[in-house]
Amino acid sequence: MDQFDLLVVGSGPAGRRGAIQAAKLGKKVLVIEQGKRVGGVSVHTGTIPSKTLRETALNLSGWRERGFYGRAYRVKQEISADDLRRRLLITLDHEVEVLEHQFARNRVQHIRGKASFVDPQTMQVVKDDGEVVTVSAASILLAVGTKPFRPDYMPFDSKTVLDSDELLDIEQLPRSMVVIGAGVIGIEYATIFSALDTQVTLIDPKSTMLDFIDKEIVEDFIYQLRDRNMKLLLGQKAEKVERQNGKVELTLDNGRRITTDMVLFAAGRMGATDTLNLAAAGLEADNRGRLSVNPETFATKVPHIFAAGDVVGFPSLASTSMEQGRIAARVAVGAIAKEPPKYFPYGIYAVPEISTCGLSEEEVKERHIPYECGIARFRETSRGHIMGLDTGLLKMIFSLKTRRLLGVHIVGEGATELVHIGQAVLNLKGTVEYFVENTFNYPTLAEAYKIAGLDAWNRMGDIKSEL
Repeated sequence: MDQFDLLVVGSGPAGRRGAIQAAKLGKKVLVIEQGKRVGGVSVHTGTIPSKTLRETALNLSGWRERGFYGRAYRVKQEISADDLRRRLLITLDHEVEVLEHQFARNRVQHIRGKASFVDPQTMQVVKDDGEVVTVSAASILLAVGTKPFRPDYMPFDSKTVLDSDELLDIEQLPRSMVVIGAGVIGIEYATIFSALDTQVTLIDPKSTMLDFIDKEIVEDFIYQLRDRNMKLLLGQKAEKVERQNGKVELTLDNGRRITTDMVLFAAGRMGATDTLNLAAAGLEADNRGRLSVNPETFATKVPHIFAAGDVVGFPSLASTSMEQGRIAARVAVGAIAKEPPKYFPYGIYAVPEISTCGLSEEEVKERHIPYECGIARFRETSRGHIMGLDTGLLKMIFSLKTRRLLGVHIVGEGATELVHIGQAVLNLKGTVEYFVENTFNYPTLAEAYKIAGLDAWNRMGDIKSEL
């Protein structure tokens, strides 16, 4: 039996960052990955593929130039599934190559196979050829990620009724698509295919979407979706889904019927813990396969077993998963782990992008904090005019008492990049004066921060600065 300091199950963002961190501290580390290649869900079916698909769709469709050249403008008139897949494969190969090099450079060992617990400190790994390897470790980090929720009543066939993992392998682009689930994944894919001129209908039993995002941003986002003829059937449930003559027919709970070429079921994901034999380690998952952990150390109820990444639930971001994996690994091997900064950015790679950091206006109201908002629209910036943008919104919320920034919320082109300026000011406890008094490159979309800062400054009163 091989003995390690840290055993990591899964090589996604949490697993690879945790493994490399422990290795840099001089520990003997083994990563177990059941997929054909390292990288986990993030590289092969989640974060990287969906964002690559988005970028390819926007480039080939000419989406970013339509503000100037009209909605009929396209870079490539006939876009095929192969066009989308070609760039995807190049990107994935690069990601895997980088990760394998990182493992080699840091002397992280890794094997392919399906891992399960034998006892709290021992796991067996069944390789593809049937060979069984037994390994043990002083500490174990579970970073197994998630898999799509696939209810029995949904007639999945990988062609006309698919989950989000299967969507990447479609043979041709559908003329029409129904997306069930208005969560982050459903919204991202719905808007990407809408940008490719697929007729998209989005269905969700809830009457609202993205409830953790500032309401004003969501309202602007919904307006943009409806403006380009996406159908949003919120507060409605698909009670029956049937395949008929190469099409799919859906019957909603209000009796409405919809016929479409393809259905994407994206109503949630499950922690990929069902094959781990958690009971042998003294652990159990919730009804969605997720593990409960200490939010500061990411230790489970079994002290030497840790969990990080999507398998522990919200926020389920690649960026936060990396930090969770790093912190968990440091704690696991007895190193000091500093708590990460309070505010982290949340990015939704829809079309348009949404990104947010800090408190929403609704949260500020709940805390009874006196506040003021500043808003800038991208069309107010010279860069926005150059890019042909007639949509896009940046909103900042400031405390009236301390004048500090409380939250920044953006919907529009480049939102996931722009948000980091606000994130830095938030974590450094900056005030409205930072945006008013500092110089921003011109012309840039970042100038929207100055416009929004001035908007808030003009409304706040009790001005102490002299401008």
